[in-house]
Amino acid sequence: MAIDWQTFWLTLQLAFAVSVLLLLLGLPIAYWIAFSSWRWKFLVQAIVALPLVLPPTVLGFYVLVALGPRSPLGRWSISLTGHTLAFTFSGLVIGSVIYSLPFAVQPFAASFAGVDRKLIAASATLGASSVRTFFRVIAPLSVPGLVTGAALSFAHTMGEFGVVLMVGGNIPGVTRTVSIDIYDRVQAADYAGANQTALALLILCFVLLMIVYGFHRKASVLNSVQ
Repeated sequence: MAIDWQTFWLTLQLAFAVSVLLLLLGLPIAYWIAFSSWRWKFLVQAIVALPLVLPPTVLGFYVLVALGPRSPLGRWSISLTGHTLAFTFSGLVIGSVIYSLPFAVQPFAASFAGVDRKLIAASATLGASSVRTFFRVIAPLSVPGLVTGAALSFAHTMGEFGVVLMVGGNIPGVTRTVSIDIYDRVQAADYAGANQTALALLILCFVLLMIVYGFHRKASVLNSVQ
């Protein structure tokens, strides 16, 4: 059986949506983690890193409950659309954003923390606001970390299984992603089809990581020249 390109397209859409949302949500969180002096900051860091150690099925279960009809979010969704967010593409996006959050926030925060504080102080001395300093000083110097976080969250979402299955189920054209398609093929003893799909996913993720590390190498060379 040939590769199901519909599942690939759906997975790419999911990964792209998650990467964009994690840029919007992850940047302020990472900025706060990098520069906050709050003594209990480690609690926020632990919460952000929790998806790294939780089994995907555990995280997926709680996301499913949070999106269900008995939760405030579920009731709100029913009042607007007539159905909950569970077993929908939007629900997949929410679950994937939570699951991939540390893969974006941690590289972002590490890059922000590595920016020379003297440059930030100089920007403030010249009268620049915090927002202007971020976009003119911190973000440009943190591009390698931003690229890494976005790429890791994209690649991580492409290979999700447990959270996707728990939150979205297995609905063709709606929530059926590449990882679930591979699992279904193995269950049906379609090892040739599973191999083709898995190989395509492997190559895609390898190329993505190769581009990221190549970008890092180029950035390191430019920094050493300067």
